Amino acid sequence: MSPLEEFGTGIPGNRPLQSDAPTGRIQIPKMGESWIVRVETDRESANHEVSRAKPLKATPRRALVVENEPALRALIQEVLESAEIEVLTPAKGIENELHFDEGKFDVVLIGLGTPSVHGIELVRQIRKSGLNRKTPIILLSDDQSPGALSRGFEAGASFFVYKPIDKAHLKRLIHVTQGTIEHERRRFRRVPLQVKVRIKSDNTVLLGETIDISMNGALVSSPQTLPLGSLIEISLYPHGGSKPIVGLGSVARILNNTQMGLLLDRFPASEIVRLQEYLIPQIVD
Repeated sequence: MSPLEEFGTGIPGNRPLQSDAPTGRIQIPKMGESWIVRVETDRESANHEVSRAKPLKATPRRALVVENEPALRALIQEVLESAEIEVLTPAKGIENELHFDEGKFDVVLIGLGTPSVHGIELVRQIRKSGLNRKTPIILLSDDQSPGALSRGFEAGASFFVYKPIDKAHLKRLIHVTQGTIEHERRRFRRVPLQVKVRIKSDNTVLLGETIDISMNGALVSSPQTLPLGSLIEISLYPHGGSKPIVGLGSVARILNNTQMGLLLDRFPASEIVRLQEYLIPQIVD
C-alpha cells in the first residue's frame, strides 16, 4: 500500500479523510529514493500555535488621587496598592490640565478643602468625560458646611466621606468601588432597602417605610405625602434594633398619594458615617 493509500485520498474506494487526519503538503519522491515524513495533525499544530502564543497581559487597574495632605495621600496609596491598583497622583496645581478622555481610571479619590469649589469642579469635569463618566468618585472632605454633601453628590460623586478617615473604613470603600466596577457599575445611590422611617414636618408626623435609600436621598412609602419642598426631620430605623439615624432634609418629589422622594442633605457628620456604614454591607452582599 502506498503512503497516499495509507492516509486516504478522498478518492472513491479509498479510506475517507477524517477530521483529525494529517494535513499539509507532501512531496512524492522520485523512483528509487527513500524518505521519512513527519506529518502533524491539525490538533498538534493548534497546540504548537498555542504554545508559541504570548500570554495576554491584564490591563492594570488605575486610580487617580488628588489630595494635598501628605499623610492621607500616603494612606490612600498604601490601601490602593494593597488592592493591586496603580496610583496616579498629579502634582499640585495641574489637576485642571488632566485630560480625562485620554485615560480610564477605575476609581478617583478627591480631597476637598475649605472652600470645596475646586474639588467639586474637578468632579464635574470627570463626569463630562467619555471614558470616566461612570468611574466611582470618592470625595474626602474637610468641609463641614451643610451644603458640601449636597454639592458633591449633585456634581456626580459616588461617595462622600468626612475627614479624618481611618484605614479600615477606606479599605471598605475601595472594596465597594471595585464591586461596583465588576458588577456593571451599580449605582451606589439607589440601594433597594426597606427600613422603618419616621418623618416629622411642623406638627405632622408620618410613619412609613423606605423603598430604596442612598447617601443623599430616600424613596419612602407612607399613608400620605407632604407638600413639595417641605422641611423635614427624618429618623431611619436600621434592622437589628440599633438607635435611629436622624437628620434633616426636604421633600424633593411626589410620585403619588403615598410615595415621595426625600433629599437627605443636612445630616450631622456622625450620622452620615453611620448611614454609610449601614449601606456599605448592603452593596457588598
